Amino acid sequence: MIKMLFTHILRISLVTSLILLLILLITGCTIFGTNIPGKMPGTSFDGSVNALTPAELSIKSDLFNHIDYLSETIGPRHMEDGSLYRAAEYIKSEFSKMGYQTTTQDYKVDNKIARNIIAELKGTEDADKIIIIGGHYDTGANTKGANDNASGIAATLALAKIFSNKHQKYTIRFVAFANEEPPYFHSETMGSLVYARQLKADNENIIAMLSLETMGYYSNEKGSQKYPPPLNWFYPDTGNFIGFVSNLNSEDLLYRAITSFRKNSEMPSEGGIIADFVPGVGWSDHWSFWQVDYPAIMVTDTAVFRYPHYHRSTDTIDKIDFDSLTRVVSGLEKVVENLANK
Repeated sequence: MIKMLFTHILRISLVTSLILLLILLITGCTIFGTNIPGKMPGTSFDGSVNALTPAELSIKSDLFNHIDYLSETIGPRHMEDGSLYRAAEYIKSEFSKMGYQTTTQDYKVDNKIARNIIAELKGTEDADKIIIIGGHYDTGANTKGANDNASGIAATLALAKIFSNKHQKYTIRFVAFANEEPPYFHSETMGSLVYARQLKADNENIIAMLSLETMGYYSNEKGSQKYPPPLNWFYPDTGNFIGFVSNLNSEDLLYRAITSFRKNSEMPSEGGIIADFVPGVGWSDHWSFWQVDYPAIMVTDTAVFRYPHYHRSTDTIDKIDFDSLTRVVSGLEKVVENLANK
């Protein structure tokens, strides 16, 4: 009887130990833990919001126009029918209107040309230090991709416009990436991976990369937010926040970004330093920069874990919460400003 009891206790201890180890691995914690899941610097906004300022109303208008053109005028954006090229031309034209000298990185995919589009704001002092802000502009074949990821590209273009006449100490590059979606996802022809590898080969000093990914859908309903377990133990179940996601190597960047955001934004926010094998954590262009050891984070509404229209034909512009997306962009302005001057 005693032997059976001891065996049972031992089994419980092993299971408990395995669960704790799984939590530590998933959240990127160490035994001595600089990162407690869900615990970030500062305080997430929780209160009544003010009306959008005139400057924010202008941002909101730009966001709507970009998402409307990409998702409704062009629609699905992929290499098979030339729609990806039309989207690239639109993005390049918008950068040019802001006064940027834009460049492209062209590369072949099945005898077709894929194109990353780059607009650069040269730094005034330490110009060799570079911050990259960007997102992917392609979609799957059967979705207009208003949220995934016209919202991220619209935010990239809006930030580019904000900074077009505001030179910072460090260089800022705004980049629109081709081919993030399947069948190119996490492959040699994923646009952001092609770009990140070229940066590494050129020994460029990338001090921060912000991947703007699926950013426009919010809900105040309890139960609207899901997570891969056991993250649901640590984070709210209401999908009204913008998420900041990093791996352990990008911890400092995440802390700086979310600290700045929380000081300057009327938008709830959550952050996490999470191992990249957890579903969703590496599902965008920041992953490419992790592959070559550049610090990178994803800014997202959490996509599939909140958005019921993810990768569906119903991912259309009427699902976008433009007031919330505007507040996110307004907060990110201060994040970028902070990163580009210290």
